[in-house]
Amino acid sequence: MAFQATLHFLLSLVILSFLSVSATYYPRYACDLDKNPSLKEFAFCNTSLDIKTRVSDLVKRMTLKEKTGSIVSVADRIDRLGIPSYGWWSEALHGVSDTGPATWFNKTVVPGATSYPQVILTAASFNESLFYTIAKVVSNEARAMYNTGVAGLTFWSPNVNIFRDPRWGRGQETPGEDPLLTSRFGVAYVKGLQETDSGDKDRLKLGACCKHYTAYDLDNWTSVDRFHFNAIVTKQDLEDTYNPPFKSCVFDANVASIMCSFNKVNGKPACGDKELLEGTVRGEWKLNGYISSDCDSLEVMFKDQRWAKTPEEVAADALNAGLDLNCGDSLKNFTANAVKKGLVKESVVDRAVTNNFVTLMRLGFFDGNPSKQMYGKLGKKDVCTQAAQDLAREAARQGIVLLKNSLGSLPLIPNYIKTLAVIGPNANATEAMIGNYGGIPCKYTTPLKGLSDSVKTIYEPGCKDVMCASTAGFEKAKTAAAIADAVVLVMGTDISIEHEALDRIDIDLPGQQNLLVSEVAYAARGPVILALMSGGGVDVTFAKCNPKITSILWFGLPGQEGGAALADVIFGRYNPGGRLPMTWYPRSYAESVSMGNMNMRADPSTGYPGRSYRFYRGEAVYPFGYGLSYSLYVHHLVKAPKHVTVPVNKAHTCSQSSCKSFSATDNVCNGLSFDVDIMVTNIGKMSGSHTVMLFSYPPRVIYNSPHKQLLDFKKVRLGPWKRTSVSFKVDVCKQLSVVDEDGNRRVALGRHVLQIGDLKHNLSLKI
Repeated sequence: MAFQATLHFLLSLVILSFLSVSATYYPRYACDLDKNPSLKEFAFCNTSLDIKTRVSDLVKRMTLKEKTGSIVSVADRIDRLGIPSYGWWSEALHGVSDTGPATWFNKTVVPGATSYPQVILTAASFNESLFYTIAKVVSNEARAMYNTGVAGLTFWSPNVNIFRDPRWGRGQETPGEDPLLTSRFGVAYVKGLQETDSGDKDRLKLGACCKHYTAYDLDNWTSVDRFHFNAIVTKQDLEDTYNPPFKSCVFDANVASIMCSFNKVNGKPACGDKELLEGTVRGEWKLNGYISSDCDSLEVMFKDQRWAKTPEEVAADALNAGLDLNCGDSLKNFTANAVKKGLVKESVVDRAVTNNFVTLMRLGFFDGNPSKQMYGKLGKKDVCTQAAQDLAREAARQGIVLLKNSLGSLPLIPNYIKTLAVIGPNANATEAMIGNYGGIPCKYTTPLKGLSDSVKTIYEPGCKDVMCASTAGFEKAKTAAAIADAVVLVMGTDISIEHEALDRIDIDLPGQQNLLVSEVAYAARGPVILALMSGGGVDVTFAKCNPKITSILWFGLPGQEGGAALADVIFGRYNPGGRLPMTWYPRSYAESVSMGNMNMRADPSTGYPGRSYRFYRGEAVYPFGYGLSYSLYVHHLVKAPKHVTVPVNKAHTCSQSSCKSFSATDNVCNGLSFDVDIMVTNIGKMSGSHTVMLFSYPPRVIYNSPHKQLLDFKKVRLGPWKRTSVSFKVDVCKQLSVVDEDGNRRVALGRHVLQIGDLKHNLSLKI
């Protein structure tokens, strides 16, 4: 979101929210028949009618001025129709947040909400049921807050952009670099936010929004910012990397909204590109909802990108492209003149108003008092419940990734560890655990608090903050390490290093942190555990290769219960099973690769190494999907075909001549699938959760195919020395296909290699 939009929004909320010390808060809703019985005359207030009929009736009654005041993020009230002002912008990225100014916290009403791990850590669990469950609890808290008058019903979450470059400050908000994982997270999270307990697909519990469409993954890097950046993207990359999560949000989750991004895509502002919005999102994908701009995107189009000569032309271009809602006030200020000048038809404005109001109708905003509706009994008591906070702890535990564990130095055994040195600038972190779009959590359990609850601790920060500009505190830290039985170094970044509007320049630990880690490790007399808190990957090769550093953990930005979750893993109350959702590159990557290069594929002619595990050709500090456990999991192949034959009739091109591939939209694809069954055994003394990942190596038939791609994943939980079967049904055309240079999906014939863990299996695909 653009920060300047926050000011506009907050000024509007002076009226919108009755922000006075003695204010009484009430939910905002239309069609209050109890207070205004005359509204019964309006068909749009008749809940027995279908939504299409109701919205059509409402739009016909509105003036052009009322319409233009209804397609902005603080919609005007329309007193004569019994419609209050409505704030569209709320956020629920990893818990209800007050970053979206239509939602706020109040000490006497709702002082805070449950803060779950930042998305990148939750994604590391590779657990779809967890993604859904978190969103379901968040939707309860959001509805409870709406009922108390301090929240909206439309939440601009999740962020399903691809974490393309490790320096991106907002990568923490995403599920990582893989299109499949990102898509599955987005679908589960959207369903968790939106689905009602009645199962009525025409109704919404909350309105979710998948953002930021599309090819948005640079905020402010060196001399380039998101308002001026032109993302040059090939058709191949757009279709197989950047767009799939958004398509899944629409196709598989029926998301209520798609938000277009600030940047240009191949020369056109994303919020003014008719092919991207009207052609793809509305036309090809059939979005059942509204398309919103990112905040002040239209102002950015006019002032920063100089897209048109007048703001009226910008407003018209955006509406004609398919935009329905403007976060900001440009459409309110300039649309009426644009209509008068013939730049845009009023019928186009009607379309935008209709799409917005259909969403509010589905949310029950026009059904009268919410206390009489399905979720009317939710209130303050349903926010920050113990169950919700326990879920936050469990989510953080599931995401923690064990990167190194020499000689089984973890877990620590409290009986043998009398004193623990807790060192580092993030050791006593509070707000830093939350990350972007964090809101106010119910409470904080810091790493120091979590570890201190298990054993006696000696705390030394070592550095004043994560910038670690001074070594003045090093001696005290080394002394603590020398007398303690074990050391936990809690290092990493925070939002002063990486956040919205701030990308990293390098991917090392900041300042003198490397030196602090090395000197403390040298001074320590017992095991040394390096716990890394960060949104993106960090080059910790020095620690990986240092035998004195016995264990390395990454615990992302773990939310309000991060310290408790970390202690659970370190002391063996929880067996780690998280896997990295992004590649951890060496520092040379950031030194040699321009963040502005959007190409996913490597280019040997220029030395460009490519991006993500699917295309990167260089050495990784830690690869995508990496993660250790206190158990060893063994995979045994039970069933998988060696040959799959594609049936074609005589009229098919491939029956007439030799083919190397065929279209994934071909008729032969209907029902073409096969099963892969494996047995997984936990060889260890602890119960644990394990992610079974099915990868494929496609034949190099189609130009610039991925080197490797994730086909599917499943989470299993196994007791010690227990085993279970896992089955995958592989759809040949959906899962084995790759995208060609023209952006079309094709299935390569020949040898495909399937991989699960260390297990590889050859599969021949032929006509």
